[in-house]
Amino acid sequence: MEMDKMKAVIEGLLFASGDEGITLRQLSSILEVTAATVSHLIDELKYDYEHEGRGIMIIKSHEVFHLTTKPEHSDYYKKLLETPQATRMSQAALETLAIIAYRQPITRTEIEEIRGVKSDRPVKTLIARSLVEEVGRRDSIGRPALFATNKDFLTYFGLTSLEELPPLPEDLADRDTAEQDADLFFEQFNQEFGDE
Repeated sequence: MEMDKMKAVIEGLLFASGDEGITLRQLSSILEVTAATVSHLIDELKYDYEHEGRGIMIIKSHEVFHLTTKPEHSDYYKKLLETPQATRMSQAALETLAIIAYRQPITRTEIEEIRGVKSDRPVKTLIARSLVEEVGRRDSIGRPALFATNKDFLTYFGLTSLEELPPLPEDLADRDTAEQDADLFFEQFNQEFGDE
């Protein structure tokens, strides 16, 4: 693989690794090149970010590399965080939120069994929006994380307790559980999300 392509792959891996970051050893293993080569390519990326007027940079903390924003732009990032988000939640996030609200505490695997698809991203979205949180670990193999709604969820929807959630009708036995949960949730709260 040519050097420019490897540099692009490293950049993508740094981005994809998110907050966890990635080590020199991991990069070397993934690219199947020496650590020295990876180190040289990271130095080139750092130089590019510093000299091309870019908004990102690479930092190294405890032997882990991270792609991050430049501190001199922090005022703009603060403004972004202060700006109310006008984006609506995805169908997947709404379904996942409905399932968690009605079945909590629940593991990601249990959510995926109900939805029939992977649910990593919707759960992360809900955590990022502070509607869901990890509340413990299931006492089973692997001790999977348990997720539940939180105080912000109640506040967001104007509820004082989970007992105020509309009950699931018993006459919908022929419909899929996830569909029941999501439909009822949408009926009650879709207007709230539409106003975000």
